[in-house]
Amino acid sequence: MTEPAGTTTGTLSFGPFTVTLHERLVMRDGVALPLGAKAFDTLLALMSRPNQVVSKYDLMALVWPGMTVEDANLRFHVAALRKALGDGKDGARYITTLSGRGYCFVAPISQVNIPADRRTVARTELPPVKLPNRLQRMVGRDEAVAAVSDRLIRSRFVTIVGPGGVGKTAVAVAIAHDLLATFSDAAHFVDLAALSDPDLVITSILLMLGLPAQTDDPLPALLAHLRDKRMLLILDNCEHVIAAAAPLAAEIFHAAPNIYILATSREALRVEGEQVYRLAPLAVPPDHPGLTAAAAQTYPALQLFLERATAGGAQIALDDANAAIVAGICRKLDGMALAIELAAGRVEAYGLEQTAALLDERLNLLWQGQRTAPPRQKTLQATLAWSYGLLSDIERLVLRRLAVFAGHFTIDAALEIVPDERVDRSRLFDAIDGLVAKSMVAARPIGAMMRYRLLDTTRAYLLEIEPDDAALAARHATYYRQWLEQAGTTWATVPSADERAIHFSALHNVRAALDWCFGTDGDASIGIALAAAAAPIFLAMSLLVECRRWSERALLALDPSSRGGAEEMHIQAALGLTLMFTRGGSEAARAALSRSLAIAEARGDAPNQLQLLGRMHIFHERMGQFDAALGYAQQSLTVAGTLGDAASLALAHSLLGVSLHLAGEHRDALTMLETAWHGPGTERISTVYGFDHRNRAGISLAREFWLQGRPADAMQLARQTVVEAAQMDHPITLCIALIWAVSIDLWSGDLDAAEENIDRFIAHAESRSMEPYLAVGRGVKGELAIRRGNAAEGVETIGTCLRELHDAGYELLTTTFNIALVQGLMTLGQIERSARLLDDAIRLVEQSGDHLYMPELLRMKGRVLLARAQPEADQAEAHFVQSLALSRRKGAKAWELRAAIDLAGLLAERGRREEAKRWLQLAYEGFAQGSETADIKAAEKLLQTL
Repeated sequence: MTEPAGTTTGTLSFGPFTVTLHERLVMRDGVALPLGAKAFDTLLALMSRPNQVVSKYDLMALVWPGMTVEDANLRFHVAALRKALGDGKDGARYITTLSGRGYCFVAPISQVNIPADRRTVARTELPPVKLPNRLQRMVGRDEAVAAVSDRLIRSRFVTIVGPGGVGKTAVAVAIAHDLLATFSDAAHFVDLAALSDPDLVITSILLMLGLPAQTDDPLPALLAHLRDKRMLLILDNCEHVIAAAAPLAAEIFHAAPNIYILATSREALRVEGEQVYRLAPLAVPPDHPGLTAAAAQTYPALQLFLERATAGGAQIALDDANAAIVAGICRKLDGMALAIELAAGRVEAYGLEQTAALLDERLNLLWQGQRTAPPRQKTLQATLAWSYGLLSDIERLVLRRLAVFAGHFTIDAALEIVPDERVDRSRLFDAIDGLVAKSMVAARPIGAMMRYRLLDTTRAYLLEIEPDDAALAARHATYYRQWLEQAGTTWATVPSADERAIHFSALHNVRAALDWCFGTDGDASIGIALAAAAAPIFLAMSLLVECRRWSERALLALDPSSRGGAEEMHIQAALGLTLMFTRGGSEAARAALSRSLAIAEARGDAPNQLQLLGRMHIFHERMGQFDAALGYAQQSLTVAGTLGDAASLALAHSLLGVSLHLAGEHRDALTMLETAWHGPGTERISTVYGFDHRNRAGISLAREFWLQGRPADAMQLARQTVVEAAQMDHPITLCIALIWAVSIDLWSGDLDAAEENIDRFIAHAESRSMEPYLAVGRGVKGELAIRRGNAAEGVETIGTCLRELHDAGYELLTTTFNIALVQGLMTLGQIERSARLLDDAIRLVEQSGDHLYMPELLRMKGRVLLARAQPEADQAEAHFVQSLALSRRKGAKAWELRAAIDLAGLLAERGRREEAKRWLQLAYEGFAQGSETADIKAAEKLLQTL
């Protein structure tokens, strides 16, 4: 309570007692009663509501505003008050107790005036109640405090709005402390949270100001008192008494031009003069595999978690690994300050990983917070129950049904799923409006569409109080199956990650629906159709393991009578592709892809047949069966011709161009790849096929530029394709671009660029569990070690890598690793082993069809022949000439130059310098102007010596 402002001399009387309000005295026959401060406040609160029952909760809120106290405190002071008044003696009755309801002041009250010269009795002064203490350090709210303070000074009336537990009160208290000097310490905090009766709002303000509240209409007296005052009035927790608090705040704002009002509420007061500031949850670190501890620590949610966990006794040495765990916890809790504090308090007992695991299993709504917290904030459940209890019946019903949505949803989705005979469309609109206004549903635009979502904590609370509704879950799953089927056709034209985010915002709902469909009480038939429709979105996001899991579950649930249909075709296609990328060239992957293609052919489904030919093409390519892959590419061109559209032809040109490139048919490959990169329809060769075929054509074209004597163009195009792949936010596409870009770096001799690109490649392969790619990454690291002089380590690494790739059925890069292994073995002096390995590699190329590398293998064979203890110069020369001639015939200018360098060196040693110069000059002159690689520099140096 505060001292009365001004010089009010009004005195109340009842029975033989007089109550002098401004002096806080109760006298009998001119003698002051020995009342304590809280006993006096209790009397004043009861007298302000004569002949009305005041509940113990309301009474405690009036006597101990902003504090949590036990019932025993109130009983003690009521007993002391009764004893001092002699209540019950000689028939005197002043205060009655109504069991289970509260207390009531029953004596008649009148108002008298006492001359000032009689008010000299000694009394105990009550010190003014100060503002609640501000937090020692408030994390992440400096901007909000500054913004609200500025708006408050300019407009005089601001309401901080946000969901329970977001930190509204903490921000309001901080603002009040910051502005104390501005208002000459005249700042008054009124906590309305504990009031259950809206009529007590004005009583709380009157008592806080030390004013009498005995009249039936105390508002005029309050306004008269405030009219010439300058102060800051903080009305905290208005939501549950908003019907009284809102008009009262408006009256004060208009009647008292120097009163500044700062309110907090879970919904806006919606009165004239109010400025609304929506307090957002604390910013959380993104769900990004490359998140570092340093980056994570810049986010307020994580800062708060660490501070509260440390304060609770936990010892956390933040590193990149556990930063990802903390970031996940903060995201799970939506950046809500109260939820983060409660979870952080568990770390000392459970540790970080177990705390995160408990949250993943089920948000623990009953974890206890600080003992001094208000009851509504001691647990998440209490906070949510408080908010839920303030809703209307229809709002509660709609909110419970909205809990079927996981993540964002649109109003269209809600209109299709929520209504039934109890909730029509118009009532649904009204309810969602109310829920958004009351901070129970969050709304934000994604693209041009407004999206809504429930916070995870709110959803967890609702799922606990509402039993499963099978009909609602079935409508939800059916809606997202239909939505995926309709939206899936547009993904091929969505090139960027930002644009795809609009489609992918439904992914959490798709997962939730699949969980229900394949659960105990779900509908597997809906689940099968949903899994088939969802496969493209999982592939477009490179969510390979997840796509594989749902595809396998759907196939297990597939009824034999339903086999051979479109759903099985899509599911088998998705399963085959995901198995290929996560487990390599397994027989299971081949069987799934073959089955899917057979269904497409039997159905006469040319568009899906083309898509599946593309998957069969890359499957056999990765298996090292290059001739078979070429056959599928040629077949795809035939099918695309029957379809006749530009996108289908562009896809076929991409497949055929890549196969011709690997077959060493460079001139034809260049034509096909340039058409796939620049031609019509290329913008629509989307990740719906598992990866972006245009980008794959582009990086293959960059390799062709390098091989055909245009290294500068090659490196520029390689950089472009990597940048574009990164912008797609599609790890498979980016991995393909990066690994082929690495080959150009290695060919050019730029080892630093190769290392940077392979590190990125490994990081993205890890993020999507692409095991064969991880082995590839380690193999490239081995090649780099050999190039940098650590041949022993490099040879061992590549050997291990090749064994892993053989086990995984991944042979796409076997020849390139064999060439690197030969170089390492030669450096170590293991010449005969090098010779045997080269012979095996040449036979393998002849069998499988990756003739691209044959000139290099022939050249390396020549070098091995020269390195023997008894050099075989004639045989070496023959191999160099054979390599050079093959390179020239196929158009591989870069391989030709390498063979010419080795041949010229040998001829010069054998005294045939002019012949050496002619061979080398002819190979060198064919390169584009401005070309500069390690091979060109070596050729120039050799030409100078010749």
